Amino acid sequence: MANYISHMANFIPLSRSTEYLTVPGGRIAYDIQGDGPLLLLLPGMGELRSSYRHLVPLLVAAGFTVATADLRGHGDSSADFTAYGDVATASDIAALVRHLGAPAAVVGNSMSAGSAVVAAAEHPELFDSLVLVGPFVRNPVNSSVFKRLMFRVLMARPWARTMWNAYLPTLYSGAKPDDFPAYRTSMITAMKRPGYTQAFRLTTRTDHAPAERALPAVQAPTLVVMGEQDPDFADPAAEAAWIAEALNGSVAMIADAGHYPQSQQPEATARAIIQFLGSGQPDA
Repeated sequence: MANYISHMANFIPLSRSTEYLTVPGGRIAYDIQGDGPLLLLLPGMGELRSSYRHLVPLLVAAGFTVATADLRGHGDSSADFTAYGDVATASDIAALVRHLGAPAAVVGNSMSAGSAVVAAAEHPELFDSLVLVGPFVRNPVNSSVFKRLMFRVLMARPWARTMWNAYLPTLYSGAKPDDFPAYRTSMITAMKRPGYTQAFRLTTRTDHAPAERALPAVQAPTLVVMGEQDPDFADPAAEAAWIAEALNGSVAMIADAGHYPQSQQPEATARAIIQFLGSGQPDA
């Protein structure tokens, strides 16, 4: 398995036609490929569904149908929604899983991990399992009110896009994918379109308290995937352990990765996900 994953990591999938699902308030863009059990992959705030560009071929090769979707107000999804954040995105996740063919394993990164928790608590019949990558399922416990306020100020108009462009590389602590410069450019280019910077700015205001309240109601088996150098958490391993305990789940710590192990270390991330979905426990 390890040698096969290593070989497949060099394969970048060809571009696929974008499909759309109409939900209340707009459209959610997604693409889908493969044949087998359904996996739905969602990126973090400010990211694009191509955040999973290196992980998707590994999961498809392992026998899964893999769908990747842009968050509302991001990428190819529309940017005229009236609400953003954890709860709004949770409704999109539920709609996508129903549309694609429930139940599914849902992989959420960063903010979308919190949204996946909310959706799984509200609609347990839609979820086979959860994979939470660099997850925000509660508001940062070591972040002061002043620090949170400063983040909102930095992400306010008119400089939100510029600040995000400067801040993003710090979240990729550890190894960066070889194509990171091109990917970063594509993200900022997408954000320059009318309405998308405003949608991103509104998304940064999300409150993760609903996700924390939803944790006790989640029934789906859960894997927490955390980069060992994730700078969004004072102690990434401790945060991963806390989430796993709350969800009676498992943890896979990914070496030489920050907030985006799916693109920084796709082989190790794929191995953890495939082993979890196959056995319920990762070989960390």
